[in-house]
Amino acid sequence: MPFGRIPVINVQPDLPGGYPAKAVLGETAPVRATVFREGHDALGAAVVLTRPDGTTMTVDMAQIEPWGLDIWQAMVKFDQLGDWTFHIEAYDDRWGTWVHNAAIKFAAGVDVALMCAEGRALIDEAKNALGSKRDKAARAALQAAARICRPSTATTKLAALTADNTLNATMAQYCPRRLVTPTDPLPIRVDRPLAQFASWYEFFPRSPGAHIDPATNHWVSGTFDDCHQLLERIASLGFDVVYLPPIHPVGTTFRKGKNNTLTPTPDDPGSPWAIGSSQGGHDAVHPDLGGLPAFRRFVKKAKSLGLEVALDFALQASPDHPWLTSHPEWFTTRLDGTIAYAENPPKKYQDIYPINFDNDPAGIEAECLRLLEYWISQGVTIFRVDNPHTKPLDFWSRLLAAVRAAHPEVLFFSEAFTRPAMLQSLATAGFHMSYTYFTWRTTKWELATYLDEVAHETDWAMRPNFFVNTPDINPLQVRDGSQTAFAIRLILAATMSPAWGMYSGFELFEHLPLRAGGEEYLNSEKYQYRPRDFTVQPNLDSLIEALNRIRRQHPALQRIRTAHVHDTTDEQVLAFSKTDGDDRILVVVSLDAQQSRVCDVHLDMPALGLPQGAGVALHDTLSGQDFVWRGATGTVVLQPAQTAHVFSVTAAL
Repeated sequence: MPFGRIPVINVQPDLPGGYPAKAVLGETAPVRATVFREGHDALGAAVVLTRPDGTTMTVDMAQIEPWGLDIWQAMVKFDQLGDWTFHIEAYDDRWGTWVHNAAIKFAAGVDVALMCAEGRALIDEAKNALGSKRDKAARAALQAAARICRPSTATTKLAALTADNTLNATMAQYCPRRLVTPTDPLPIRVDRPLAQFASWYEFFPRSPGAHIDPATNHWVSGTFDDCHQLLERIASLGFDVVYLPPIHPVGTTFRKGKNNTLTPTPDDPGSPWAIGSSQGGHDAVHPDLGGLPAFRRFVKKAKSLGLEVALDFALQASPDHPWLTSHPEWFTTRLDGTIAYAENPPKKYQDIYPINFDNDPAGIEAECLRLLEYWISQGVTIFRVDNPHTKPLDFWSRLLAAVRAAHPEVLFFSEAFTRPAMLQSLATAGFHMSYTYFTWRTTKWELATYLDEVAHETDWAMRPNFFVNTPDINPLQVRDGSQTAFAIRLILAATMSPAWGMYSGFELFEHLPLRAGGEEYLNSEKYQYRPRDFTVQPNLDSLIEALNRIRRQHPALQRIRTAHVHDTTDEQVLAFSKTDGDDRILVVVSLDAQQSRVCDVHLDMPALGLPQGAGVALHDTLSGQDFVWRGATGTVVLQPAQTAHVFSVTAAL
């Protein structure tokens, strides 16, 4: 667009393609722009937001450092769910220009009468704008200024008038703004808080209760009814979401056996992602799990415990899926007449047929919408989407928009371990949250850089979810079984990101790899039953419960945009803070699972919203200990038995 009278450029947030930026209810977030003008006269800028109900809210912007870059910012708080718009209005700040010039001229005794006349004229305009409004403080400030702003007043008092904060704030509010230059409106979508802040727990429902029948010596699958006790445990640990891999019938053709072998036994249940058999497809529940009635009881139980159910939405089919008969055109037929199976050469996944989204896109989209509507009707409120980066972006954009129009409360979680451009574009297109690269970030520099990226570079588009592990990712950092290493990764995930998650078994220190250097677990639950005894000691339950409780008690940990990395004198110690109003959290964590670390932490006080040079009183929410740092630097001692402090900054000293 062409420049307006007062140029406004680089407005943020502004996502590609006109997609809405992301925020959640109750969140405070920065809106920025570059605002400048010709010459030396002052200017001002404000953000004008339009809520979903049509009401508006104006928030004045302030110029932020570095000054020479003309960057202006306002912190705005979102108090309604739904679709917002905002635009920026730049204007000629006549009072600001007068204050600048008058301060210089009053001090020099130059043009005093003229400057007083110009000042009174602006004050009179503000008084007229104030009119009959009941703002006694503003009226008193304007009246007092009008009496002072006269040539007969001592120049020292006139100079003091230009520095009167109360008067300047009143003039900013009531002096009519001229040369107002609005930008085009941009969208922001405000979702429910769970889209950003949640603790996730993943498990395979066929494993709890699974056992070998002594009469037949064969495995018997667990059912959804067997999972109720596990749900109670998950809720007691403070989780918000239970995520289930696919719960549908599993194909038998090319079924995978234990440890992903191609020679299954009759006891091998197969990969849940090989969806579909003669027993049904994506709208069926595996009979071994108890069928749809058991699933409904499971959802009811979860909701009674305050848990939401996330269901895997995997758009692929086994060779036995009913789609192969009813809609063979949805797949790719090769020149030899066979259906193309999934492969990532040299890996082959003959038990899975990918969908070809260029064959009958309208029919595929309609079927996917039907499936989502069906599971929503069964109480599912979140869908974790498997490999969305292997499907077209325009498909997701249309599908997610259709679901949102009918069910704005339903959330979509992207499992896109892929290139940054695709990962971020999926988020832009409508996914509410995303898996991230956290699992592969290990060093202090990697973690600090990545935290800065998700907090300040991609925050309007992508909401991160830091999973410590998945059925496919046995993290390298914990491969030696060190319980301290497990605790470190857990603390990092739960404090760095508002959303974090874990796959069952992490709390029991499961770590054996299928092969050295690989990411797959030995005896992966993807291909076999893995009933667990969660009562074994030691485990991570107490740390998980403590972290989830602390996260709920401290709004700062529910945010991402205020994250700030602080300097430490040890490359094996990471320190970062998060704030939300007066709630300030400082996390100091050792990355060394073997040795004790002693180092200094240098706090950036303005990042904490505290004055430079102040000290702090700290309460460690993990240990219950209290500390006092008399200045901006404090010394910490971390050891394998206490590898982190999660400090609440209780006071500035």
